[in-house]
Amino acid sequence: MRDIDQAVDKLKQRYIDAVAARNASALIQLYDPKTRIFDAWGVWEYNGTAAWQIAVEGWFSSQPTGKLQVSFSECTVVGTMDLATMTAIVTYAGISAEGKETHSMQNRMTWILRTVGHNLRIVHEHTSAPIGFEDMKAILKKQA
Repeated sequence: MRDIDQAVDKLKQRYIDAVAARNASALIQLYDPKTRIFDAWGVWEYNGTAAWQIAVEGWFSSQPTGKLQVSFSECTVVGTMDLATMTAIVTYAGISAEGKETHSMQNRMTWILRTVGHNLRIVHEHTSAPIGFEDMKAILKKQA
């Protein structure tokens, strides 16, 4: 396995762990301070980690009970430790105290990554979902 593949795997795990812990600071540390985020919800873009932290804290507080779970699938990494892209299907789920999934959705995600100091950082994140032609609604589950 290439160094960049291993580094991206570690970054994804840190993302998963930060979300599960609802630790906004730990999640924000994965991003370059000048990151640019194209999120799929409500706001056209977020510039910088200060703006993104407010959005992340809002996300965590909007789900006051149960657990938050993230998983990555169909992950592809292209590039080197200096500059790389990662694309994936990311599933976000709410889990009840009894361990049952209460809700979930999938996004298409692209990360542009670069090494800053000795740490791989997200310099751009783009999440999206396709829009249905008939009803103009986001499709939040990947169609088989």
